[in-house]
Amino acid sequence: MFANFLIGLREGLEAALVVGILVAYMVRTGNRDRLAPIWTGALIAVAASFGVGALLTYTSRSLTFKAQETFGGAMSIVAVGFVTWMIFWMRRQARFLKGELHGKVDAAIAGGTVALAVMAFVAVGREGLETAVFVWSAVSAAGSGTGPVAGAMLGLLTATIIGWLLYKGSVRINLATFFTFTGAALVVVAAGVLAYGLHDLQEASVLPGLHSLAFDVSTAVPPSSWYGTLLKGVFNFSAATTWLQLVAYFCYLVPTLFLFFRPARPATPPAVAPAHARIPAEASR
Repeated sequence: MFANFLIGLREGLEAALVVGILVAYMVRTGNRDRLAPIWTGALIAVAASFGVGALLTYTSRSLTFKAQETFGGAMSIVAVGFVTWMIFWMRRQARFLKGELHGKVDAAIAGGTVALAVMAFVAVGREGLETAVFVWSAVSAAGSGTGPVAGAMLGLLTATIIGWLLYKGSVRINLATFFTFTGAALVVVAAGVLAYGLHDLQEASVLPGLHSLAFDVSTAVPPSSWYGTLLKGVFNFSAATTWLQLVAYFCYLVPTLFLFFRPARPATPPAVAPAHARIPAEASR
């Protein structure tokens, strides 16, 4: 539940920030009458995201066991790809998100109503699609839809409230710090989802090594215990972990965290012409 609360909060806040910035900019530039297309595009994107989640659920239930495991494993890997891309994109863009959006809004206003609706749809729909795929993978891993879905919905609700408070100017948040902490936590969560997805593919006989266990601590950490459930829900921890899962987990976790926390390269200062090259120009003036 906590892992899905986190993904719902992060993805929801990103979407809320985008919509809040769009609405605030339109109001402050005297374009309040053009808010309807933004809300329409955002609502269509939300509906489409729920539709993707329903489609994934229906599709998986209509498949054979082997096909379900293959589908679930593949979608888990897709979810990890989505989340990893999102983490690094937000790390780069958090400081420049507002200015970039303002430029796009100006172009959308010039393009008309449809352009504004499409812009809001794409901005919200991208986050909604990532959330739907990731939460569906978590539901498949947990074997139950109640906890993961409740966590994601609570995260989205919290993000909506924060976004509204940001729009009203009632609260200030350091986006770079926020996305750094949540990004690092999501890297850990994504590593667990990757391991679980590979286990699904092993169960479907797509990948080998299902019975080659790195460790089995089922006696010490029963999957039905509260702490076993907590570890499963937050980290996708499996008491019986194969070597492929273990190697994939750390091969993803260690380099991804290293790249995530690696300091950004400073901007290269413009080259200064040598003194002897500047003399003729200065003399000509």
